Amino acid sequence: MRVRPRAPRDQWRAVLADDPLALPDHTPEWVDAVCAGGPFTDATRLYEFADGRRFVLPLVRRTGLGGVAGQLWSLPRSWGAGGLAGPHLDADVVRAVVDDLASLPAVRVVVRPDPLRAEWQTIAEHPKVHVSPKRAHVLDLSGGLDAVRARLAPLTRRNLRTAERLGVRVEVDRDGRLLPVYHRHYDLSVDRWAAKQNEPLALARWRAARRDPVGKFDVVAAHMGEAFRHYVAYDGDTPAASIIVLFGRTACYARGAMDRDVAAPVRANDLLQWTAIQDACAAGCTYYHLLETGGSESLARFKERLGAASVDYCDYRIERLPVTRADKTLRTAVKKVIGFRDTDNAVARR
Repeated sequence: MRVRPRAPRDQWRAVLADDPLALPDHTPEWVDAVCAGGPFTDATRLYEFADGRRFVLPLVRRTGLGGVAGQLWSLPRSWGAGGLAGPHLDADVVRAVVDDLASLPAVRVVVRPDPLRAEWQTIAEHPKVHVSPKRAHVLDLSGGLDAVRARLAPLTRRNLRTAERLGVRVEVDRDGRLLPVYHRHYDLSVDRWAAKQNEPLALARWRAARRDPVGKFDVVAAHMGEAFRHYVAYDGDTPAASIIVLFGRTACYARGAMDRDVAAPVRANDLLQWTAIQDACAAGCTYYHLLETGGSESLARFKERLGAASVDYCDYRIERLPVTRADKTLRTAVKKVIGFRDTDNAVARR
């Protein structure tokens, strides 16, 4: 196996072009957005095997004080899924790549793979790998729009008819000009989630700003170009809900937020998702990823009403120090102190 620590962009794109499962998150443009929007620098690796197969691992290195000890992410928390991209991936390739990552002088290497890449599960027992179980939902677009429509649940069909009858309209923003609408919806959603979770409002807003700082999605829109779409549903002239979707070989629902008092009665979220799914089918995408669902049963039900299937997968962390254990212990302690209640929210966890 030959490793190229700085993947040449032309070869990187060629690998993605041959992979029907490639995510928008695997592209050079997305990695550039990560580095422009946070304290990271590109460390993407290209792997070439003797049989001619090539794979790309989108990877970024933490900069600043947080990166002094060496932290590598594929990809960082709140910046989507990473892992290997390339056709004909198998367990042997994954093991070879994990061995390469374990040899790097980094205190921690985190890989959050595409949930559909089941080959990663073969390294769950690797002695140097810490595994964190996750759950996502993915909608198979094979068969085209008619097949996808046939899998919609009766409740979703009724909700779509309700939205149509009430005159809900959807505007598609392709350059970020409507992002202030999303930010307003996000602020409202954060406050609502804080109340449901018994979380101090100041803490909830701090965590939200840390996850998605102001300007983050302006950076995404600028770097992703035509792959970026922001859908806004309106009840009359009032913005009801917003979702951000990324397009490539597959489509990925990245974020969603709403003004619940406006959106819920007119079924705006059903219409937003169905509009994006139709666009994904028209674009020839193989899958529509609704991504991390966690333990939220209401969120799972919503995604499954759209025809999405639940997929169990894992995050993988190669650590020289017990960073994950310490982080989990701290988070658990804080939740106990504030009486945090795990509950459902409608933001796609990436």
